[in-house]
This record gives sequence, structure tokens and C-alpha cells, in this order.
Amino acid sequence: MSPSAMPYVASTSAIPSSMVPAAVPLKGKALVIGCPATAADGRFQTLVTELEASRPVERQMLDRLVDRATTLEPSSYGSAHITLAPTDYQTLVPQLPGLLSQLLAGLTPLGTLHLLHLTDAFKTLPAELTLAGFNVLTPSITSEGALMAQKPAHAPAAAVSLTARTLTRKKTDPAAKKALWSLSAPTTPKIDADALLTEADRARPVACAPASSSASKRKRACKNCTCGLKELEEEEVRNSKVVMMNATGEGLVEVSQSEKDRLVEAAKAAPKATSSCGNCYLGDAFRCASCPYLGLPAFRPGEKVEIDLGMDDI
Repeated sequence: MSPSAMPYVASTSAIPSSMVPAAVPLKGKALVIGCPATAADGRFQTLVTELEASRPVERQMLDRLVDRATTLEPSSYGSAHITLAPTDYQTLVPQLPGLLSQLLAGLTPLGTLHLLHLTDAFKTLPAELTLAGFNVLTPSITSEGALMAQKPAHAPAAAVSLTARTLTRKKTDPAAKKALWSLSAPTTPKIDADALLTEADRARPVACAPASSSASKRKRACKNCTCGLKELEEEEVRNSKVVMMNATGEGLVEVSQSEKDRLVEAAKAAPKATSSCGNCYLGDAFRCASCPYLGLPAFRPGEKVEIDLGMDDI
């Protein structure tokens, strides 16, 4: 039978023409992948000859694709045909996902993949094709040892790429980025800090403790006292008694605060006394009975004698 008398799919893939879907294209460049074993027994050359009757054919050896010694042009093959010996299929199992990924990229949309001369040992091959992204057209290996799969019209990679581009545009949108990193949303009303203050917060703080005559110990009034403690201290000073030495210097007398103030003023207005013996500055132990400094503390010669009548130990 001449090649023109039969469809190429039926003769090359050993699949009955009734099993080939109408969507499978029968034109476009074909890719034939073989191995030294199928080249030696003539099956590789026979497949190439049958396909060349209807389309251009590209020949590749399995080891070159597996070792990445050559790469396939993306979306440039209408069909791919793999013809290997059983031992080569066994060796291919670890590298099968990588090979299927290359073939999926090299096939055009709705392009077909034909695996020939398979054995029953490859029952899991349809699942491998599905995981790689193919649509399996023959759910199981045919009696002739063939399996057929098809690349979807829309590759999943295209949808992923579109999604990635959409997400990239959203990330680089200046307005979206500014809104993302803003500390407050534009619609959030501003809070008036003064509205949060109560009457107690607005009241003038108390600088010192309130005055209390019953307290055993209290703090002294501050400089700008407004609580009454300063007035209380001034009243206590006015009503307090001061202990002073008497005129003879041999005893103590208690006088009022006003008397103390009078004596202080009198001491300031009194003329400077002179000493006849010159020992008055040493203290009462060196003064005579008529010494004007009697009762006063010792002082330096020529220094004006001043007494701090506010000292309670005098």
C-alpha cells in the first residue's frame, strides 16, 4: 500500500484511524525521536520515511534531548513521535518528566504526541502524561503498543503568565502602594485631643499639700503657694515665742516675735561699742561686768556683732 493511500497517523503510530479525534491536526512539521536500537532494526528510518511523504520531519536522538545537548523550538511541531526499544523506555523513566516538559513546549496547540512500541510495564504512563499537562487520547496502551496524547489548545503556562503580569501591575501601581503604606485611611476622621480632656484634667495642679494643723509633719510651702500653707506658716511665726539670753547673760528669757523684731532693729541702730580691755571679742569669759558685749557671742576684732534671733538654741 502506497503512503498516499492511507492517513499517516494510522501507519506511523499504529493506532486505528477510528481512534484519532477529528481535532488532531494531520499537518505541520513532525518530530521523530529514536534510539540506537530502533535505528539499527530499521523502525526509526521507516517511521521517518512514512512521515516525510506528507510533511517536513526533524530527527532527534533520545540521549541528546535528555542530556540537554539540543533544545526544541517552542510551538513549532504539529506532532512528535517516540520510537524506542523496551530497555530504552526503562532507562528513560527517571528523566521522563523533563522530556515531556520539553515536548509540551515544542508542540503547537492541539499538537499530538505518539509513543510507539510500548509494553504493559508502562501502565502508569498515562498518569505521567496528565501530570505533564497533556490530554491523554488513549486511556491505556493499545494492543499494538501505542499511546497517544495531545497538547491543550491553551497551555496552562499562558494563564499563569497573565496572572503574574496582572499582579505585577497591581504591585507597581503608585496609588495602591501609597495607600498600602499609609498610617491612616483617608476616610478616618481626625481626633480632637482637647475633646478628650475632662474638667479634672483642666484644673490647675496643686503645688503643695493642703494646710492641716492636725498633721504631725507637713511639707513647707512652695514659692508660689496657693493652698494656704504659706499664710499658715506666717501666722505661726508671728505667734511663736523666741528664747533669748537676759541682760546679765546668765539666763534665758522668752519673748514674743514682735519683741524679737524690735531687739533686732535696735541692735542694728545701736552705735558700735568700744572695748576698754581689748578682749571683748573673745566672749563672755574674757569680758568684764560692765562690758557692752556681755551676752553676745565671740566675734572678730572690728567686725559688727549680729545675732540671728531666729535660732532657737540661743
